[in-house]
Amino acid sequence: MTTKDHQLERLYPLILDSIDQGVFTVDSNFVVTSFNAAAERIIGMSRKEAIGKRCHHVFRASICETGCALRRTLKTGEPLRDVHIDVLNQDMEAVPISVSTAVLRDHDGGLLGGVELFRDISELESLRRELSGQRGFADIIGNSPAMREVFRLLPDVAASDAPVLIDGPSGAGKELVARALHKLSGRRDRPFVSVNCGALPDSLLESELFGYVRGAFTDARGDKPGRFVMADGGTLLLDEIGDVSPAFQVKLLRVLQEGEVEPLGATQPVSVDVRVVCATNRDLTQLVADGTFREDLYYRLRVVPLRVPPLRDRTGDIPLLVDHFIGVLNRQTGKSIRGLSPEAMAAVTNYDFPGNVRELRNLLERAFVLSHTDLIDTNHLLPEVLNPSARPAASSMGASRTAPGRVKPSERRILGGCTPNLADLSPEAQRLVETLDAHDWNRTATAEALGIARTTLWRRMRDYGLLEPGS
Repeated sequence: MTTKDHQLERLYPLILDSIDQGVFTVDSNFVVTSFNAAAERIIGMSRKEAIGKRCHHVFRASICETGCALRRTLKTGEPLRDVHIDVLNQDMEAVPISVSTAVLRDHDGGLLGGVELFRDISELESLRRELSGQRGFADIIGNSPAMREVFRLLPDVAASDAPVLIDGPSGAGKELVARALHKLSGRRDRPFVSVNCGALPDSLLESELFGYVRGAFTDARGDKPGRFVMADGGTLLLDEIGDVSPAFQVKLLRVLQEGEVEPLGATQPVSVDVRVVCATNRDLTQLVADGTFREDLYYRLRVVPLRVPPLRDRTGDIPLLVDHFIGVLNRQTGKSIRGLSPEAMAAVTNYDFPGNVRELRNLLERAFVLSHTDLIDTNHLLPEVLNPSARPAASSMGASRTAPGRVKPSERRILGGCTPNLADLSPEAQRLVETLDAHDWNRTATAEALGIARTTLWRRMRDYGLLEPGS
């Protein structure tokens, strides 16, 4: 090696440290071989700590295992530019960065490893959200009047220990609101525990919530704490509370009144300090009127009511949610999708989303799978999103829903006129039929869109007379 080569070799670290972007290199086994000063500053780890470790132990990014940009480059030989991801710094804080990658080869073309340049785009992301008018609160995205009202109430409600009943359609974000209440409360350092009451029969729900002791039943080989005990000092979310049977409502009311649970097989009750938050997509006032939900339990749970509106009532939030989910999915998949084409955005905005925010995310996840460019277009969307008028209104869904021969026997009841006129059904029942129709009465797809178990969907179809007797 010449004197000039030695001088250049000594200059390389100085040059890398003078660059404002983070730079690191890895060998073919993804072990870090160099780490410049900007990388130390952004990640909060010294080069001494970083060098010799595998890069995923240094960056702890969401895509390290499933969509690593550097791995893709080493596999394909193609460089990547401006891939937006989040990494965790030493304080376990998420830092948004933009990365570019390239292959490192020796003079003979042999593979040495790879190099990645990255820059902190925290300020850029903050400015972008500000310019776009994006608003959010405690992980909930929205800027519509209805969501601003929810945001306004959250701090005051969180400051109290009073029971809260969160009402809204499935997939609208009720659990996010419950988690926000917990994070804003004085119980934030204690557990947040969630139970889907509609997915379990009474016997399992009782053991799940109250726990059991060894020998309580045949398979009880040891003690198991219930969710109430697990949530002691924190918050317990009882989701789909409207699906709890009248018999179990009595047991739940007793727990709320006395502040103690009795595990199955136990002889002594256990005191618990739990803030109870319930969520439902059912009309509990109507269930009370029908005699299927206890009035005393209803008022015990509904000390503070909160309403989460359906997505169709806050369509102005759709572009904000799209932008948010695209950012999340880019980080998860390692893709660099910029957004939706104007035509795709128009179609998404005009769609009424019977499955609400959850359905929007599912729609975008599917589009990410199909899209091989940096823009989601109309050909990546589902047919019903592109032509919402093809889906009949709830009041006229009867005969035009699907072609003869495609209807399952258990679904002919509605087509044969055996049910009341759909226009006479409650809004909740009409909405259920509309969601079923949007998914061609596929119960698995409908239950997924609504965010409920298939057994819960079956019970609701039965309750509204949408099933043949005995089906």
